[in-house]
Amino acid sequence: MTDGITFGRFVSLHRSEKGWTQLRLATELDRSEEWMSKVERDLQQVKDVRLLRLLADVLDVKIDDLMALPQPVPSESRSRRRCVSSATLATTSGAEEDDVRRRPFLTMAAAALFAPAVGQQVARAEAASPLAGLEDLLLYGADRVPAPRYEPTPESVASSLVASRREFKAARYDALAEALPARIVAAGMVGTADERARQVARLYNLAARLCIKIGDNNLVAITSDRALTAARSGGDPLVTAEAQRMVSSSWRRQGSLARATDIVVVAAEDLIADTSVSEGARLATRGDLYATAAYTAAKAGDRAYAHALIREAADSAAAAGRASGLVDGIQGVALHELSVHYELGDAGRAIEFARTVDPTALPTAERQARFFTDVARAFDQWGKPEQTFQALLAAEEAAPQEVRRGVVRDLAVGLLRHDRKLPGVRDFAGRAGVQIV
Repeated sequence: MTDGITFGRFVSLHRSEKGWTQLRLATELDRSEEWMSKVERDLQQVKDVRLLRLLADVLDVKIDDLMALPQPVPSESRSRRRCVSSATLATTSGAEEDDVRRRPFLTMAAAALFAPAVGQQVARAEAASPLAGLEDLLLYGADRVPAPRYEPTPESVASSLVASRREFKAARYDALAEALPARIVAAGMVGTADERARQVARLYNLAARLCIKIGDNNLVAITSDRALTAARSGGDPLVTAEAQRMVSSSWRRQGSLARATDIVVVAAEDLIADTSVSEGARLATRGDLYATAAYTAAKAGDRAYAHALIREAADSAAAAGRASGLVDGIQGVALHELSVHYELGDAGRAIEFARTVDPTALPTAERQARFFTDVARAFDQWGKPEQTFQALLAAEEAAPQEVRRGVVRDLAVGLLRHDRKLPGVRDFAGRAGVQIV
């Protein structure tokens, strides 16, 4: 019954038979969803007997069957990444990026797995949450938010939305987190009911994206729900579609990958049929929605569907670009395609694709940092720590606050095992929020 089946395939089949997501199985094993994905793609060995016994128990299989299955040959840090400038990409030889994010309960496991040397311990640096003000607004209402320093007007609310978008694009996440609660309250105070709802929805959409960056899954769920509720009340199809994309991200981060994919695919088809929106805007937003769906399908390991969706996304973005003369959507889809290759385990292909992207042409610090972080992940998956570190340094140069993301912190922890040949990696890990005791 196990003839010709690899360890990862065996685990995937039995997990599917139980109707479990990768996140559910990972939780049972006290591991991350990313780790579980690597196991099922035969990129991660499982040799610890206690862990094998636990895996056999939760899957209702015999441990002897598990231990008899072929596992991947170990390679140095198959899961450490790093990216660089286009020059580094061009010279790298060989074959071919909310929430990718480890859950808090994995901190000690990460410390044990990636301890750089005897006597050292790695842990997350404790810090006050920059989202405390947003938490107060969501949990306790506007009374817990400092009153605006001026009387809100439609003009000031519109300006605050522009400022919020600018801060996000510049990766000034601390400033945005501090300002958002008061801006959301002010947006709910002026204009007609529909106008208030639309502005509140736009700001909550940004809040959801901010929570994804900072890695707070609970707040992603709440802010995306608030965004969708307000967007539907406001009646703007484009704002609603963006809110549905945020809701999809929330479901994905909770492990409901099939539902998350379905949310944005349905939203894309509903939007394209809505002739109240200009064709260019519909196509551009459809491209964003399909790109999100492709990334989620890739996380689920559905290679064919992920590739089909990213092609649809690229076609929509290109058509929107022809209609409007803008390339913003095309660049966004390109970043998602890079992440799709990584999630499918195609590190070499991800790097080959990254060589076709000019990071200096990406219009915002947030996108540049995202690009370099995703290339870092691909190099890490490929087992190339030096390139991984170079890419992370490039991401930090583009947007210093990006290095505090969970995915960067995890990469930094893994790179600490190579600290003797990577000068500066310990300092970088500290800037990413890793404590070395």
